[in-house]
Amino acid sequence: MTRNIGLVGGTFDPPHIAHLILGEHGREELHLDRVLYIPAGTPPHKDHTRTSDLHRATMTAVAIADNPYFEMSRVDLDRPGPHYTIDTVELLRAQYPDADFTFIMGEDMFRDLPTWRRADGLFTDGRLTVAVMRRLGVKGELRADQHEAVLPGLAKNVVMLKSPLVEISSTDVVRRLRHHESVKYLVPESVLTYIRENHLYEEAVPS
Repeated sequence: MTRNIGLVGGTFDPPHIAHLILGEHGREELHLDRVLYIPAGTPPHKDHTRTSDLHRATMTAVAIADNPYFEMSRVDLDRPGPHYTIDTVELLRAQYPDADFTFIMGEDMFRDLPTWRRADGLFTDGRLTVAVMRRLGVKGELRADQHEAVLPGLAKNVVMLKSPLVEISSTDVVRRLRHHESVKYLVPESVLTYIRENHLYEEAVPS
């Protein structure tokens, strides 16, 4: 039997409530069997992360631990980078040969799809559904066919989710932590406990 698996990627540095909302609402609306959270190894658009792979993987694991439909994948952490989504998806297809995949993303990520490496091969062969959750406060029209000129065939694989994504960013969470401001209800308590126990985000680093 074919399984329907959602993919949520990111640096998760740290993971926050909006990441969990993205996965849960996507799972519910699309009737997914499982959602994989995929911490980035070496993101091609960044030359560093704020914390180590170990910390980001552990925070992701504790953030999703109470949801039986969520699972963390180390597919990008356990291989050399840089990492591109098209390679990640091919590796996951080998690991889950009985699965159909849906990439769940926020509106801002969807707008950047034409800049992704080999995006035409990733999104236009009909094998990967793209589910997009609107971000509050993002201006401009959002349409399934807005990239059709550069990614022909993408539109038929795009699903617009009904639920808006809560506007939280890891950058703002880190800023609040460094200014000793509350992040309660912005990150799961388990993640906040881990951050405090390991003294993460206490010193400023280039962003």
